[in-house]
Amino acid sequence: MNPATALATVLVDELLRGGMTDAVLAPGSRSAPLALALDAAERAGRMRLHVRVDERSASFLALGLAKRTARPVALVCTSGTAAANFHPAVIEASESAVPLIVLTADRPPELRGTGANQTIDQVKLYGTAVRWTCEVGVPEERPGMVAYWRSMASRGYAAALAPDPGPVHLNVSFREPLIPNGDDTWCEPLDSGDASVWTRVRESSPGSVLHVPPTRRGVLVIGDGAVNVKRYVAAASMAGWPVLSEPIGNGRYGDHAMSSYHFLLGVPEFVEAHQPEVVVTLGRPGLSKPLLGMLRRAQEHIVVTPSLARWPDPVRSATQVAQEVEIPVVSGDDGWLKSWRTADQAASAAVDTLLDESEEVTEPRLARDLVATIPGGSLLLTSASMPVRDLDQTMRPRRGLRILANRGASGIDGLVSTAIGMALGHSGRSYALLGDLSFLHDQNGLIIGPREARPDLALMVVNNDGGGIFSLLPQASLREPFERVFGTPHGVDLERIAAAHGIPYTRLDSAGQLPRALSGDGLRIIEARTDREKNALLHARMRQTAQDAIKNVL
Repeated sequence: MNPATALATVLVDELLRGGMTDAVLAPGSRSAPLALALDAAERAGRMRLHVRVDERSASFLALGLAKRTARPVALVCTSGTAAANFHPAVIEASESAVPLIVLTADRPPELRGTGANQTIDQVKLYGTAVRWTCEVGVPEERPGMVAYWRSMASRGYAAALAPDPGPVHLNVSFREPLIPNGDDTWCEPLDSGDASVWTRVRESSPGSVLHVPPTRRGVLVIGDGAVNVKRYVAAASMAGWPVLSEPIGNGRYGDHAMSSYHFLLGVPEFVEAHQPEVVVTLGRPGLSKPLLGMLRRAQEHIVVTPSLARWPDPVRSATQVAQEVEIPVVSGDDGWLKSWRTADQAASAAVDTLLDESEEVTEPRLARDLVATIPGGSLLLTSASMPVRDLDQTMRPRRGLRILANRGASGIDGLVSTAIGMALGHSGRSYALLGDLSFLHDQNGLIIGPREARPDLALMVVNNDGGGIFSLLPQASLREPFERVFGTPHGVDLERIAAAHGIPYTRLDSAGQLPRALSGDGLRIIEARTDREKNALLHARMRQTAQDAIKNVL
C-alpha cells in the first residue's frame, strides 16, 4: 500500500470511530487519497459523503450540517486556492462555535516555494480562526506512523468539540502515487485492534470525574507542570501504586516514590515482570527514555490535564484524557509495590555507593548532594539539559522543596534571569544548578542596577568547558569534528565574570565542601569543575551498576 492511501485510510477510520457521520468533499487531484477513503467508508455504510464542485459552497454546506447536528463534519479539498475558499466558512464556524474538521490536501514540502503548480503556503492558513491546527506531514512507511495518525485524528476530533467547539485544521501533504496500487501490505497493522477511538476524551462538566478501575498494578507518573500533585500522590499511596516523579514534577517524596525508575525501566527482565494495568500521568514527562518506553507500551494510559484543548502525550499512547481522575483504594496483597520498592532500593544503594567512592566532584553526585543539602522551603531551578537529568537519576525522596526548570521548550535561554526572577518571587532560600553554557548564555542576567532588588540566590555552575550532554549522545563517536561542533569548549574564566559583576565567588574543590560552599546570603556563584569524558564514563558505570543490582533482586 502506498503511504498516501495508508494515511487517508487511517485518518478517515479514526474520525468515524470518534463519531463523525458526515463529510463534504470538493473534488481535486491532490486530495484523491482522502476522497477515495471517504467514498469507501460511505460504500461500507459507515457515513454519508456530500460532493460539491465549488469549495465555498461545500464549506457552508458542511457548516450547516455541523451546526444542526452539533457533530464535527469533515470538510475536504485539494491544494492551493481551493483551501483559501474555505476561509469564510471557517471564520463563521469559529465565531458561532460550530465543530468542523477541515482537511486540506497539500503538495509535499520540496515543492513549496518553487513555482510548482497549485502550491501555496497552507501552513496555519486559517490563523486564529481554528481551535487547533496540525501540519500532518508527508506519510512514510515506517513503524509508529499509525499511532501518530490515529492520535492526531482523535485529538483533532476532540479539539473541535471541547471545551470550546469550533473548527480544526489538518493540513495533509501527499506525495504521488495518490491512488491505490493494488498492494494492501504495510509495515504495521493499520487497524488499532478494536472499534474504539484511539484517545477517549472525558468532556468537562461540573463534578465530572473519571473513575479508574480498581487495580493494584497501577503506576502514577508525574512530569513537569503537574497540578494537584499532593492529592494524586496520596491517592496512589492509598492504592498501593509506585510513584514515578521527575524532580520537576515535585512528587518525589514518601514511601511510594521510586528514585531509580530510569534504571529499573532499562532492565528488560524488570519491565517484563512489571507491566502495569494502568498508568496515570500528570504533567509532561520527558526526561527518561525508558519511562517514555513504559508509556508507549501501557495497556491503559490516562492523561490528567487542566485543559482538554491541549494535553501532553509525547509517545501518542494516551487512551483516555480527563481533567480529574479518581484512583480507588484497593485492599489486598501489596506484592506489586514491594517488588518495585525492593528493586528501587537496590539500584539506589548501588548508585550511591559508586558515587561515594571518592571525594572528587562529579556531576551526578553534585546533583544528588545539592538537593539533599539545601534546607526545607527552598526553591531550586535546574538547567533543562544535563543537570535536570542528573537530578532525575540520583535524587532520593524528600519533602519540602520546590524544583523548577524551563522544560516547556527546554531551551538554554535566559536561565540566570529566570533563576533571579524566581528567587525574587520566593519567600525562602533559592538555588540554581546550571551548566556552564547555560550560565554563559545569560551573563547579562547578572547586570542588576544599584537601585534594583537583589535576590538571595546561590548559582551553582557545573563547568565542564562545553556541552556536556553531547558526550552522552551518539555524536560523541564522531571524534574528529566532535569538540568543535558539539563539545564547543569556551575556556572562559567564571571567577573573572563574577568579579566583573562584583558577585561573591567560591570554587568547589571536593564533594565534602558543598555545605560550606552553599552558605551565605545574597547573589553568589559557586563553580564546580568537571570533565566531560569522565562524566560520560561515570554515567555508563551508574547504569551498569544499577542494572546489575536490579537483576540480583529479581
